[in-house]
Amino acid sequence: MNIFEAIFLGLIQGLTEFLPVSSSGHLEIGQALLGTSYQNNLLFTVVVHGATMLSTVVVFYSEIKTLTIEGVNFKMNDSKKYLFLIFISMLPVLVVGLFFEDKIESFFGGDIHFVGAMLLVTAGLLSLTYFAKKEGVKEIRFLDAFLMGLAQALAVLPGISRAGATISTGVILGNKREDVARFSFLMVLIPIIGANILSLRDMGGMESSSEGIWVLVAGFISAFFSGLFACKWMIKLVKKGKLIYFAVYCVIIGSIALFLL
Repeated sequence: MNIFEAIFLGLIQGLTEFLPVSSSGHLEIGQALLGTSYQNNLLFTVVVHGATMLSTVVVFYSEIKTLTIEGVNFKMNDSKKYLFLIFISMLPVLVVGLFFEDKIESFFGGDIHFVGAMLLVTAGLLSLTYFAKKEGVKEIRFLDAFLMGLAQALAVLPGISRAGATISTGVILGNKREDVARFSFLMVLIPIIGANILSLRDMGGMESSSEGIWVLVAGFISAFFSGLFACKWMIKLVKKGKLIYFAVYCVIIGSIALFLL
């Protein structure tokens, strides 16, 4: 993989991380189409996910600042409740990350047919939102947060959209669409930060590789700026309930990956 390919894949990551079409699945397909080889595809995936995590921090800076300030005082408030909901949502993916890391890595080996099948699963989840109420009325509760967390854990598989799975789950449960989009993007911050910290142990091998650290840097920058645009756009799309169009897109791309590649 060269720097230009890393920029292209970072662009794909940034645009597809917040859109419900599976960024990891598109990265796998992109690498297959480009014919790129990378000594640690999962490491590159984690790094560009970190870039989009930073995009989330920028977009939701005021909310994150409020949660941090109000979350550290000794009085019970809405921010503490919200942080607890985020903690509940993290439990499933924490279990998956701690006990199934090797199994997860095995899915990032360029199996495009598997990615195509999982994109069809994503399309099915998004299609269910079409039959849900146009506008949910209830606030996110503990059970809702846990079920969205289960959806997030499922989305570690390339081809399952994290945003698509979590937002679809929240909408189907009858939660307010704007609240679901906000919670979906905030609930992933700590897991991605943890994954990036753990990935640092692999950086030593990268420094002596032919691609070098600049491949990661190029992918990170590209994913960050494209992620800023996609995050703001996705919030507007969720409000308008236009997820069905992404379901059609996932069917098309998934079918191509499954039957033609």
